[in-house]
Amino acid sequence: MLISILLGALIGWIAGKLMGTKGGLIRNLILGIVGSAVGNFLASCIGIGATGSIGAILIGVGGACVVILICRWLFD
Repeated sequence: MLISILLGALIGWIAGKLMGTKGGLIRNLILGIVGSAVGNFLASCIGIGATGSIGAILIGVGGACVVILICRWLFD
């Protein structure tokens, strides 16, 4: 479980840096967890599956970027 939390925080941090957002550890953690779920859902819809840790991180970062984009549209 600790590894999943750390991985979620890493995914959120990477997505935040790519999208130019500022946020703390809690925001990055939430963003990483939600982004991973969204990324896995979207990837499965188009028939892509992650193999290994790097693939899971890439799909999670992509999903977190989508979540950031949607939040910008809704709240800005």
